[in-house]
Amino acid sequence: MFTGIVRTGRIESIVMQGEAGRIKVTPERPFEQPVDLGDSIAVNGACLTVAAIEDGSYCFDVLAETFDKTNLGEKTSGSMVNLERALALGDMLGGHIVTGHVDGTGRVKNIEQVDRDWKFTIQCAQEMLMLMVYKGSIALDGISLTVAELLDDGFVVHIIPHTIEETDMSEFKIGTKVNLEADILGKHVQRILEFGGGQDYRLNFENMQV
Repeated sequence: MFTGIVRTGRIESIVMQGEAGRIKVTPERPFEQPVDLGDSIAVNGACLTVAAIEDGSYCFDVLAETFDKTNLGEKTSGSMVNLERALALGDMLGGHIVTGHVDGTGRVKNIEQVDRDWKFTIQCAQEMLMLMVYKGSIALDGISLTVAELLDDGFVVHIIPHTIEETDMSEFKIGTKVNLEADILGKHVQRILEFGGGQDYRLNFENMQV
């Protein structure tokens, strides 16, 4: 589990083996607590396992499915990524509950500076929009953000200067692919509604187990 409060790193290398591969990432500042083999770190919001540690850099084995379903497949050596260690019991929940399981991707449609802040319009599929609510939470490349506007083909987030400076959003351009994870509560509600909700949900679920 994560919270969407991230720090940045740089991809040092991507070594492919067929459609899968290994990504080596160096944080731009070290984590406060030691990182061990097998620990979970969200890389642009995708939960990955530390497979090797090399001079302050972390290596992650990435499946073909992960490359295909996230924006990691479009990254290269030198790309900035957001990093977050998995929560430990008792850690402060600074953002919102993030699982590290990317639900879908979107594309940056528009970037507009408004006074000192920034307005990002993200285009995404209807399946993602169905999981969002106005002023609800959304994880964008692992960053905990608030949905400021809902559009027919996407959504808008307003970003303060600190977030721009401390995340990969400083390198966003029109067309940049971004990872999206909707609020876990919305996904549970949608699942219940798919089965009719309430008593009908319980009966349908029981029928599935037969």
